[in-house]
Amino acid sequence: MLELRSRKSGSGLKVDGVIGHWQLQEIWGKTNKEPSVSSGTFLRGLRALLTIEDGGQGQLAISNSVTFGLLKLCFLGPGTLKQNRPLLMFRFTRLQISLAGRVLMTLPLPEPKRGKEPFFALIARENTPAGFAWLAARGRGGGLALWVREDGEKTFGGSGIGEEVST
Repeated sequence: MLELRSRKSGSGLKVDGVIGHWQLQEIWGKTNKEPSVSSGTFLRGLRALLTIEDGGQGQLAISNSVTFGLLKLCFLGPGTLKQNRPLLMFRFTRLQISLAGRVLMTLPLPEPKRGKEPFFALIARENTPAGFAWLAARGRGGGLALWVREDGEKTFGGSGIGEEVST
């Protein structure tokens, strides 16, 4: 229902509503009605984390990371919110490998082909019955993801609704 509403009239999400550290909770395949138990458990075990920060000058700084013990792999790059839905457009420009919090190496990543840039179509950001913030989005490949604020934020601060969007 939320996705249909988002497709029709947009989610109303703005920059302030998506900034934060988002811990992956569940993922669904393109055509699945139930979350993938094995993939979700695996990615939660690796502490899959999507971080969205203000990058300045209308840009966002996006990172997507997994942690295995003391080893952390982090994809980093710029992003923006586009259109009414909105789409969180991003591209990862580098891969950073860290051990025990110390960066071992940073590798450049190739540009995606034009028209094949990754994105998340943002569906909704709401609160659980206990008041914890969550974010749902569908990716370019059709999969659906659900994240919960890692810091356990219990209020929207600003809902992100009705504030300016970077274009």
